[in-house]
Amino acid sequence: MADGTGSVAVIGSGGIGGYLAGALEGAGRAVTLCVRTPFERLVVVDAAGEREVPVRIVASPDAVAAADWVLVTTKAQDTGSAAPWFRTLVGPGTRVVVVQNGVGQAERARPHLPAGVPVMPAIIYCSVERTAPGRIVHHGSTRMSVPAGEDGSAFARLFSGTPFAITQESDFVTVAWRKLLSNAVANPITALTLRRLPVFADPAVQALARGVMAEVIRVANAEGARLTEADGERVLDGYLRMGGDGGSSMLYDRLAGRPLEHDHITGAVVAAAERHGIDVPLNRAILALAGAVSGRGFDAKD
Repeated sequence: MADGTGSVAVIGSGGIGGYLAGALEGAGRAVTLCVRTPFERLVVVDAAGEREVPVRIVASPDAVAAADWVLVTTKAQDTGSAAPWFRTLVGPGTRVVVVQNGVGQAERARPHLPAGVPVMPAIIYCSVERTAPGRIVHHGSTRMSVPAGEDGSAFARLFSGTPFAITQESDFVTVAWRKLLSNAVANPITALTLRRLPVFADPAVQALARGVMAEVIRVANAEGARLTEADGERVLDGYLRMGGDGGSSMLYDRLAGRPLEHDHITGAVVAAAERHGIDVPLNRAILALAGAVSGRGFDAKD
């Protein structure tokens, strides 16, 4: 694996996991998709059309062996569910990359891994939607950021030939909080309004978004990130330009009645705010509302 490539196991069959598996297989990598509930085939739909991806799909950790790369794409709250997979997928020379929202991705995975295993966080910008088990629709963007260093360089080589642009960042704290700034706006607002990104064309929603982001920026800077009001305006401008039918992972989870990732997005902001004694009333309100609807279908009686 001197060139940074090799066998790859992707844990998690949601939109991100399925799309990463498809991108790597398309570049000639040997990919195994590790799923909780099996399905027969992986289909990716993007600007190039519809393609069935011939990856190996397995639902039992006993059916896999050690891989060169393990990509964890579960929701942040489900990181512990990867532990049985780690026991068979992680061997000498395995690199683990945690591709999740929020901050502290590597720290969430480390307690479930053997000591000394390299584990690296990755920030992804990729709008994808799982419309059915094994069916992934790509709405836009193919970027990832990882910390600069040997593992980051190897990761970039792994994705050579895929649609993804990989950047290696010396100030990963700022990068992670900049993505959290984006997620803390788009994810809960789309999930709570049950609307896709065009909701940000509403002036009242824009005002709310700016207020939420102002709180996040204060907290991020207290955590050592370097964010400014201009970062927030770029986030909002990006959502206004995207429009179309793109949504957020939290919106898709709400529509499916699945638990939301609010504790690791808005909750991460509130928790850091408490550490620094910063008042974040808008984020606290959003956290309460997201918690009230998390995992509840639309026919709930109470």
